[in-house]
Amino acid sequence: MLEVFISLLILTGAIFTFIGSLGLVRLKDFYTRIHGPTKATTLGVGSLLIASALYFSYLERSISLHEVLVTLFLFITAPVSAHMLTKAALHLGLQSLARLPEQQVNRQHNEQEAKHDQGD
Repeated sequence: MLEVFISLLILTGAIFTFIGSLGLVRLKDFYTRIHGPTKATTLGVGSLLIASALYFSYLERSISLHEVLVTLFLFITAPVSAHMLTKAALHLGLQSLARLPEQQVNRQHNEQEAKHDQGD
């Protein structure tokens, strides 16, 4: 039964890691690419590390804390590093493919003014 659970964790980890890597390659701008390694890959590597911890804890008949510590470190550092990278990109003025809310409001306001001017 434990082997099945560990196999499912490994398969889940591999799928999440693949999806995260694919997102890193396929997505178009920096802000969307940052989600690949921070979201899906974090879950994938976390699943693989938990599977490894379970396997070696069962094999050696003692608790394997190395993988648990690496998992905790990964879950803490991945969101922080993604946040810092995104803040740096915003500070440098890196453009996104998505419109900012202010741009949408300004565009709608300009369209309304243009319609109003045409009506006069």
